[in-house]
Order: sequence, then structure tokens, then C-alpha cells
Amino acid sequence: MTGGIHMEKTFIIKNLDCAHCGGKIEDALNRLDGVDSAVLNFPMRKLRISGNIDEKLISLINSTASAIETGVEIVPEAEAVSCGHCHDSEDSHENGLPILITGTIFFAAAIAADAVFGILPLTLALFVVSYLILGGNVLKNTVRNVKALKIFDENTLMTVATIGAFAIGEYAEAVGVMLFFRIGELFENFAVARSRKAITETAKLKVDEADVLSDGEFIRKPSEEIKVGDILRIKNGERIAADGIVESGESRLDVSALNGEPVPVTVRKGDSVMSGSINLADVFTLRVTSTAEESMISKIAKAVEDASANKPHIDRFISRFAKIYTPIVIVAAVLTAVIPSLITGQWTKWIHSALTFLVISCPCALVLSVPLAYFSAIGAASKLGILFKGGNSVEALGKVKAVAFDKTGTLTDGSFTVTAVESFGKLSNDELLKICGSCEQISSHPVAVSITSRCREFDLNLDEPQQSRELAGRGVSAVLSGSEILCGNRRMMDENDVRLPREVPDVAGSVVYIAVDGIAEGMIVVSDSVKKTAAKTVAALKKMKLTTALLTGDKSENARITAELLGIEHAFGELTPHDKLHEIEALRSRYGETMFIGDGINDGPVLAGADVSGAMQTGSDLAIEAADMVFMNPEPESVVRAKKIADRAVLVSYQNIAFALAIKAVVLVMGLLGHPNMWLAVIADSGTAMLLILNSIRLLNTEKLRNIE
Repeated sequence: MTGGIHMEKTFIIKNLDCAHCGGKIEDALNRLDGVDSAVLNFPMRKLRISGNIDEKLISLINSTASAIETGVEIVPEAEAVSCGHCHDSEDSHENGLPILITGTIFFAAAIAADAVFGILPLTLALFVVSYLILGGNVLKNTVRNVKALKIFDENTLMTVATIGAFAIGEYAEAVGVMLFFRIGELFENFAVARSRKAITETAKLKVDEADVLSDGEFIRKPSEEIKVGDILRIKNGERIAADGIVESGESRLDVSALNGEPVPVTVRKGDSVMSGSINLADVFTLRVTSTAEESMISKIAKAVEDASANKPHIDRFISRFAKIYTPIVIVAAVLTAVIPSLITGQWTKWIHSALTFLVISCPCALVLSVPLAYFSAIGAASKLGILFKGGNSVEALGKVKAVAFDKTGTLTDGSFTVTAVESFGKLSNDELLKICGSCEQISSHPVAVSITSRCREFDLNLDEPQQSRELAGRGVSAVLSGSEILCGNRRMMDENDVRLPREVPDVAGSVVYIAVDGIAEGMIVVSDSVKKTAAKTVAALKKMKLTTALLTGDKSENARITAELLGIEHAFGELTPHDKLHEIEALRSRYGETMFIGDGINDGPVLAGADVSGAMQTGSDLAIEAADMVFMNPEPESVVRAKKIADRAVLVSYQNIAFALAIKAVVLVMGLLGHPNMWLAVIADSGTAMLLILNSIRLLNTEKLRNIE
């Protein structure tokens, strides 16, 4: 056991070009003492380790990784970036091109010599030279692997297959296999590097420097030195370095990098702005509310990178499948070489078939393309302001059959206004507002905020309650000037035996009743408006054959009216957090996997209990923490985009599996039928990997997702 400090640390993994080998490294590291968890993000070449990390453990991690894949080096992310190591993979691809060209020239010369002169010593020498040039790295790795007793490695199997081809006189096939293997490897690495670049575009949105007010003048400072409370000057065309509130000035911002919306947003004094936005017009100043490290754009970048920690179930299945696939194919190769040969005596023919098996014995195409599909989906979603917290969230959303919404702040603006105040007895309307506002000061619920805002508009001085407590799904109880005050919904009144006047009519909006020492004194009606894309969102979901539901703590009548207005099929009102969870379970049992979208502090249990959940970025911290995805765009249309991305990711992953297995099956069957072709096998294997990678990274195209209709 190591004695290091328990922490989570990110490393860059260098010289790793095999996704299957990466999976082996991840498994081995998870078995080490001192490592709680190790998660490898192969497309990003990043390794996140949680455990008792010290120099001794880092050394053990490196030795374990290099024992599995020779030449692999694992370095802390900070060191890798400062030394420029993060680009080693791309550099190695460029260095491999001259080798490929040189080897191809010698191979072409060998084929020409064979056609003109036949197999002479010179012809054979040309084949051998071209083989050594093209397969030199493979042969070198094979020697190291054999010393380490690793016989199921891709390099070892490729070496055995090609040397076997030489042994039976198939010189052109032997060199051709190495040629197409190297071509496939170069194209594969290029595609992965391209996808990595596209997925990590968000990280480029971080700002290195900003103008900070210091001693009466603005000076340029690194963004890492920005503190909460600093005043920043944002010039035309500049990207904002930290979240804040406009201190002075007015301008228009491009926020498309954050929420995918192309329409600029106008901001004035007092408005909140997020880092990553671009100033399109006049100079303005803002007061920083979070450091650059804690800013929204940093959270987005971190969310995209961290999403690999939560892998989809299909990814885990592929990892388990990969462990048994190679041994099974090798056993099949041995049986193919021996059994038919003993029966027919045609050893050369059946050994040739067996060598074809070895060429396609590595499952890299599957191991790489399936997780890349989900990773690409996460990257695409981030461009549209949707933050998935893992590939498992994407996969779960792809299986959803029903979508349930909270009402306030999700389908409605949440910008409540007091529309009516009615006294039941001796208290005036202003007195009711003051009592209720004084008690509601502790709550951040939109209804409470609207009441306290109305008190300020009327210049009503609020008192500080002696005691106060917020009851989720009900309201607020407090002690004010010695009296017990209840401010809440009808359920709260019923539970506390407060009798309401029979003549209280049903009204549209949220009703807050006020009771003083057990006596109902009046009510305040608060209403909000439906968001502009809410109806369009519901219609799009129904077009996708999804069932929709509304779950709210608001009155049942309000729930019914809102549901009818938006076309939602099921509406449930006056629900406690426990009631919402119960309704989610009922929807799941009736329709299948169910998603819930909410943003309130009391939505935590149902967000955690749904099959998959989403929260608005404007919602409570608890909701954002509990949700599986966060929508940066406050409009609910993001739910439709997220669902479409998830559906595409699931479809692409299954396409990749089906296509890869079908191609490998065709090659295997051809070999079993006595029609071996090593050229076809390596082209099929490398070509399949390339096609599957391209199929996965096409998920990065988000243009068709902007219109949800």
C-alpha cells in the first residue's frame, strides 16, 4: 500500500495508439494497491486516477502500463502541457509518413521485379527490405512482447501472420499486409486526432488574459489572477474571462458557444454574463462573481473531459467482449490450420487460411469506435449548450420513452409577479404582503422572490423573523413578533388544521395562504408565463413518439391549465417531492424509461430517482448537482436536441458493432471455406476501423439539430 495523499489527478498517456491495449492498461491500473479508480479516455489520451497518489505510485503506474504496451509513458497533465507532450501522437503520425512512402517504393520495385524476373535473390531482397521498413516498428514491439510473454498482442499476431506468409512463399501478401496495416494505422490516428481536436474546441474558449481595474486604471492580468469582486473591462470583440454582473455600460453578447443560440443577447447594468461570451458592441465593465477556474466556460470544458468517467453499458460490454475475442480467433486459427490439413493434406492452403484469421484478431475497431461515438455526442451537445455528465447519461436518454417536466422555471419563465392580494379578515393587503415577505426572505423559490420584490416596490420594510423554516413542497413557517406564521399552499394549511373560507375561488396562478396563530388571514396570488418554446418542445417530443407529463407542486388546476395549453398528455399537481418520485415510477412502469427535467431545490429526489434527468443552468445548485445533464439554454427546446443527439449516438454505436462483426465474420467464413486472402483481411480490418471512426465523429455535426421541428 502506498502512503501518498488521497487525491484525484489527471495524466496524459503518451505513445498509445491501440484502444484495445488502452483497455488492458485501465483494467491493470484498477487492480493496483493505492488506486481507487482509473479511467482512461482514449480519444483524449487522458487518464484520471483517484487514490493515494505519490511518486512511488506514479512510477508503478508507468511500469504497469509499459509492461502492457511497450513505450507507453504516463505523465501528469500539467507537466505534459508545459513540455508540449500533448502533441506526441500527432507528431508520430507525421514521422510515419516518410517510412510509409519509402517502404511503398521498395514494395513496388519488388512487385515489378517479380513480374519481370520472377523470384530471384534480388526480388526476394526487395520484398524483405520493404517488409522491414514497413513493419520495423511492429517487429520491434513483437520482440519486446515475446520477452514479456505477451502473445495475444496485435503486433505479435501481425508478425506471426506475415512471417508465416513468407514461410509459405506468399511474399507479396506478407509485405502487403504490413503496408495496409500501416496505412490503416495512420488514417485511424489522423481521424482520432481530428475528433479530439473537434471535441476539445470548448477548451479554446478559455481566456488567458483580461483588463482588470487596479489603483484606478485597467491593467492586463492573467485570468488565473482574477478574483471575485474584481472589475473587468470588456472591449469590442473580446471574449469574457470570468462570470460576472454588468457594472456599467450596455452591449450585445454572442453566447452561442455556451447555449448554441446564434441570436446575440443585449446586456445592461445589473445583468449576469457568463465567461466564454463575446462582446459584439460597446465597451462595458463587469464585477466578477466567480474566478476563472470556477467560471461557466471552465465548468463546460471540465464536464466534457470528465464525461468519460461514466461509461455507457455498451462500452463495458465491448470491453468484456474484447477480452475473449482475440483468444477465440487464435484458437480458431490453430484449428483451421491443423484439422483440415490432417484430413486433406493441403497444409499450405489451410495455414494460409489460419494466417488470415490472425490478421483480423484484434478488436480495435470496436473498442475505439463505440466509446468515440458517445464521446462525440458529448462534444456535439456541448456546442449546443447541453452538458452531459457521462456516456451513460447519453445512453440512458437514448432509451427514454417518456419525459416529465417540472413547471416553474422549466416550462414557465419562473419570473413570477404578484397578481392579486386578498384579505380574509382584519389585515390590510399591505400588512399581508409585509408579513408574508418577512417570512419568505429565507427562501430562494421564485414565488417567494416575487413576493419580497413586490414588498420592496411598495416600500414595505420587512421584519426579521425570530425563527423560520422552509418546508419543501409546502411553504415557509416562521415566528414573527411572537406570532406563529404559516405562508404556503393549501396542503400546508390542511396539515396544520387551518380552516380556509369556503368562498375562496379557484384562480389561475400559485396561491400563497397566510395564517397567523392558526387563523387564515388572506392569500396572495402569484403567476408566471409559459416559455416561448415550451409548446414547440412538447410537440417535437410527441412527434418522436414520446409520452409527456407535467409534475408540479402547484395547484392541480394550474397544472391542468398549463398542460392543456402546451399539449402535455398527463398533468399532476400539488405534489410533494416524494409524490413526484412516485409518479415517475408510475410513468416508468407504464411507458418505460422516463426522464425528468426540473430546476427546483425540492426536485433533488426525483432528479436522482428518474432513469435520466436534466436541470436548467438557472436552477438550484442541488438540482444541477443531482441531474445527469445540464441545459445552458433556459428554453426547454434543448431537451429535444439532447434526445436527438442521444438517439443518434445509440444508433451509431449499434451500427458500428453490427458492421465490424459482419466484416470480420465474412473474412472468417471465407477462410473457413478455403478462400484465404490476407490482403482482403487487412484492408477489411483497417478499412473497417477507419469507417467506424468516421461514422462516430459525424455525430459532431450539429447543424441539423438547431431546428427542433
